[in-house]
Formats: sequence, structure tokens, C-alpha cells
Amino acid sequence: MTFDDWAISLAVFIPLVGAVVVALVPRGRDRLIRALGIVFTAVPLAIGILMLFGFDFGAPGAFGTAEARNALQFSVDLSWISVIDARYFVGMDGVSLPLFELTLVLSFLCMIYTWHYLPEPGRPKGFVALLLILETGMAGTFVAFDLVLFFVFWELVLVPMYFLIGLWGGPNREYAAIKFFLYTLFGSVFMLLGFLAMYFRADPSTFDLIALQQAGFDRTFQLVVFGGMFMGFAIKVPMFPFHTWLPDAHTEAPTVGSVILAGVLLKMGTYGFVRIALPVLPEAARAWAPWIGILAAIAIVYAALACLAQRDIKRLIAFSSVGHMGFVMLGIATLTDVGINAAIFGMVAHGVITGMLFFLAGSVHERYHTRQIAEIGGGMLQKVPF
Repeated sequence: MTFDDWAISLAVFIPLVGAVVVALVPRGRDRLIRALGIVFTAVPLAIGILMLFGFDFGAPGAFGTAEARNALQFSVDLSWISVIDARYFVGMDGVSLPLFELTLVLSFLCMIYTWHYLPEPGRPKGFVALLLILETGMAGTFVAFDLVLFFVFWELVLVPMYFLIGLWGGPNREYAAIKFFLYTLFGSVFMLLGFLAMYFRADPSTFDLIALQQAGFDRTFQLVVFGGMFMGFAIKVPMFPFHTWLPDAHTEAPTVGSVILAGVLLKMGTYGFVRIALPVLPEAARAWAPWIGILAAIAIVYAALACLAQRDIKRLIAFSSVGHMGFVMLGIATLTDVGINAAIFGMVAHGVITGMLFFLAGSVHERYHTRQIAEIGGGMLQKVPF
């Protein structure tokens, strides 16, 4: 076996192995647990860096075409659930690579942050294990090319984030966690129905994403299925008017939860549009694009105005995320190479910038014990000089 054969699988599943190892560590070994968390995120990051240097950036692009399978790098295609012909099919192209690397970097930085600070009520075993499970779900989503595999990774993210908000969050954590869970689960149901509809309509039936791009579904079928996918992906983005879970989740989540949520989880929704909805359902995408563009434009203006009214710094950053993802969706709605490239640039840029902002907001709160802009602003240099 070569590096190409095992690189993605190792980078995706090492954190999951780490979660099991952390769970087996005896209680009271807090520093060991946090150190293991750093190790089990550093190793996938190292593999990701090697993949970055091993990636052929000069390879011809074949996104959305019959040649897309041959254009995938580091790909593995093995039988998984033979009864429904679901396969362990993972790979990487220019769309997956930056988001995959972003996931590995932010997960590692979150573990570094956790080494220095763990929110109340402590319990490092559970906290670190949930972060490691989250990393596996997020990284796997960006490299899965089988819809069953994609859905498993997609849903794997839901439960750890629910507990991170619900157990380690702020005063209204239970409300925020339940709202996040219900919104996301509601969208996932529609997305799964869309996947199943495509599976049964394709000839032969398949969950293979590359094969589905060549299935040639009729226009009416595409319009209906795109609606289901739109609900699943739009809630995750989140697009206006499905955004209301986001400010609550960000405000109540612990710092690293906010970083992961804004830096990676929101990108799963926009990635779903680019990877699945547009290439598999192109006619429906053209019909839905103007409406997506209108909602994106509303989100940009609405979120900017909402930012001006915020008093809590984390809530301010959360509303700014709604606006930033509106720009990403506006790029996707153009259905052009330039627009979709711009959207991917926007996803990565937003992931880096917002991750930094939430790290800063969390650091200020942990040292100064407030997130109120009126108390922090107007002399922060004197209040927090170092």
C-alpha cells in the first residue's frame, strides 16, 4: 500500500481512535488527557500537511463530469454495505482539499486552547473525546463520495456538538443545544429523503456521487429533490430565514465549540450545495439559483444591521457569520466557475477569520469575565493590557 491509499483514512479516523483511548484513561489524569487530545489532532494535521505537498495542483479539473472519478486524488473505493451497494468511497479534489485542511488545523488549535483552558464543569475526558469525534465527522464529510458514507459523517457531527453546548455552554445552554439539535435534525431528514429518492430513481440504483452526476434525472424530479437538499444544506449554512439557531448556539457554546461551529460546521452546508446539489441536479440548480441569490442578499443586509444592534461580542460575531455565509451562497448562486471558486475562497477565509475572532472573544471573556461590548470597548488597552 502507498501513502495515497491510506492517507485520507488515517487522517479521518485517528481522532476517533483517540476518542476511544481518551475514554479508557483513568479519571484524575487531566493533563494526560489533554496531551492525548493534542497528539491525536497533531498526527492527522501532519498527515494533512504531507497530503498538501503531495497533491497535484496541476492536474486537470473534472468537477461534475464523467472524468471526475479519475481526477480524484488519494482515493479509496471499497465495498462497504453490499446489500444496498453502499461503498467506502473517499477521495480529494480542489474543492475538498482546502476545507479538509481547515478542519485539521482548527481541530488542532482547539486542542491547544483546551490545554490552557477548560470550561466549567471541567470533565476533560468527555470534552476532549467529543472534540475528537467531531473532527472525524467533519473531516469525513469533506472527502466522502458515497451518499450513505456522507450522511454517516454528516450526522456524526450532530451529537458531539449538542453535548458540547448542552454541558459546557453558558447559562441558556440547554435551550441553545436543543434548538441546534432540532433544526439540524429537521434538515437532515429532508436531505436523507432526497438521497433515497435519487438512489431509487437512478438506473442502476446507486449512492455513488460520481455515478449520480451522470444519471440524467428529469426536470420535475430534480426540482422536488433539490427542495429537500436545500432544506438540509440551508439550515446548516445557515441561510436566512433558517439562521435563528446560530446566534443562540454561538452565544452559549464554549469557546472551542464556537470556533468549530463557525469555522467548519457552517461550511458543511455550503459544501453540500457545491459537491452534491449543483452537479447532480443541474437543471433544478438553475431554477433555484435566483431564489438562493435573493435569500443570500437578504442575509447579507439583515445580518449587517443585526450586528449593529448587538451588545454581546460573541453574538456580534455570530450574526456576522450569517452575513459572510450569505456572500458564499451568493457566489454559489451564480453557478459559474468564478462564483463557485470565490465561494470556496470565502468558506476558507471565513473559517480562519471567525475561528480567530472566537478564540479572541473567548480569551477576553475568560480573563475579564464579560462579553459586553460596552464594558470591554472604549479602553480595552487599559483594561486588558497584555
